[in-house]
Amino acid sequence: MYKIVTIEDKIRVGPEKLTLPKKAAVMESIADKYESVLEPKIGVVLAVVGVDKVGEGKIFAGDAGVHYMTTFKILAYKPELQETVYGEVIDNTEFGAFVRMGPMDGLVHISQLMDDYVSYDNKSSMFLGKESKRTLKKGDKVRARIISISFTDQQKIGLTMRQAGLGCVNWINEDRNKRAKESKK
Repeated sequence: MYKIVTIEDKIRVGPEKLTLPKKAAVMESIADKYESVLEPKIGVVLAVVGVDKVGEGKIFAGDAGVHYMTTFKILAYKPELQETVYGEVIDNTEFGAFVRMGPMDGLVHISQLMDDYVSYDNKSSMFLGKESKRTLKKGDKVRARIISISFTDQQKIGLTMRQAGLGCVNWINEDRNKRAKESKK
């Protein structure tokens, strides 16, 4: 889930930024410290939205920078359990499909791809459903649900596409069109 978070922190502005206006220097320093960083409680910090308050600067012996107590807003993405996400398949391996969902990647294990016996074709890096004949390849757009999240040693997000309304967007559209044709009869 994308959200804007307000944070209060002491920000160090290095001497190379002291020629900038104070607020601009603080904003650049916040971006250097926070952007593209995974904070388990906040998620992945995508951008600094704005600086609300910059306190009085303090200089410490042996440090050429100025330290400001600052309140600011950031845009972050933190995946939530049971959240439905859209993404693109970026890689297929024999054990599952990696899906890019915004700033993070998740794994759909082969057992969670579809309600069918699934085989993996090494030559074309593609999954194939035995009865449904549905395929999943790199570049396919998908809708999945987050079923596990771990930010301990590495970021790991587990996804499923086996529930109703989930899967490759092409499959979802085929099912919708099939139901629409059946309802007209």
